[in-house]
Amino acid sequence: MFNTLRFFTILAGMFLAATFAAPESMAAKSRIKDIISIEGIRDNQILGYGLVVGLNGTGDTLRNAPYTEQSLTAMLERLGVNAKGTTMRPENIAAVMVTANLPAFSRQGTRIDVSVSSMGDAGDLKGGTLLATPLMGADGEVYVVAQGAVATAGFSASGEAGSVVQGVPTAGRIANGGIVEREIAFELRDMGSLKLSLHNPDFTTARRISNAINGYLKSDIARALDPATILLARPVGYNLSMVELLTDIEQLTVIPENKAKVVIDERTGIIVMGSDVRINSVAIAQGNLVITVSETPQVSQPNAFAQGGQTEVVPRSDVSVEETGTDRLAVLPPTVTLQALVDGLNALEISPRDMISILQALKAAGAMQAELVVM
Repeated sequence: MFNTLRFFTILAGMFLAATFAAPESMAAKSRIKDIISIEGIRDNQILGYGLVVGLNGTGDTLRNAPYTEQSLTAMLERLGVNAKGTTMRPENIAAVMVTANLPAFSRQGTRIDVSVSSMGDAGDLKGGTLLATPLMGADGEVYVVAQGAVATAGFSASGEAGSVVQGVPTAGRIANGGIVEREIAFELRDMGSLKLSLHNPDFTTARRISNAINGYLKSDIARALDPATILLARPVGYNLSMVELLTDIEQLTVIPENKAKVVIDERTGIIVMGSDVRINSVAIAQGNLVITVSETPQVSQPNAFAQGGQTEVVPRSDVSVEETGTDRLAVLPPTVTLQALVDGLNALEISPRDMISILQALKAAGAMQAELVVM
């Protein structure tokens, strides 16, 4: 049964620990470079269609993937081989989609990693080689050409009566398999102003960043436009470029402010909470109803000299009901941190499922001052 005295003892200890630890956690600072990104400096997604050859009989079945045959025929024609009108049954080739992220400021000749994923019914890309594949951006221009041996993380094996597959053998990567052929123009050095975007938008954090920059340079050059954007202008008379200006301010530290939030994953029973979550005074009672049904059928046979009797199976069911949990309401005082509450419930060996139900009930009752996110 629920031990109320033990609960309040554990809860009081957790609350005091959280109270004394609060100043240190609240004083935790972060560098500006770790909590913002610069508008215009980002990766660009590119993709292309290609062929992987050299597979050990695990390629596409041309009857089920006609685009593989069409691509193979077109490629052979470009190489001077006339394959039209012929019947091809290769088992070592597969059609794939090739994707990659083109980093900002990538110059011609720079190598990047590419990902390869099967499109047809190929069983395994292990040991295959991607042929030269152009990767295009959203504007239709070719920015990268990819080629190389495909490395897969999974494998598959089969026999006459069974098979086993681990991981995803139909997808892989080519380390440094893409070569940048076209650059994306972006001149940062001579820019007069730019915008800083916060990873976690917040009014207080945006203002603290602006104040930190203005205080360091002793000039009003940073201004918060909204919770997610800060306008940064190069000071008048500043002889260095925008690159040097960003280098000067990105090491400055501020205390980021975050919203009180609780994230719950009901599928796995994971609970993640922020340190600023608080609850009001509330009474809680927790209980579980466990119903157990066991079947022990018995065989009934006729007597040795009985006439016309039959052997029958007689069902026997045993149903038991058990109700566990608290036998009374437990009153929680106000201003108790959610961390102290969950630690107290955890020390009493209450399951994560019960914790999730209690947290959802607290939010529904309006006693928890935090945003509840259920994944």
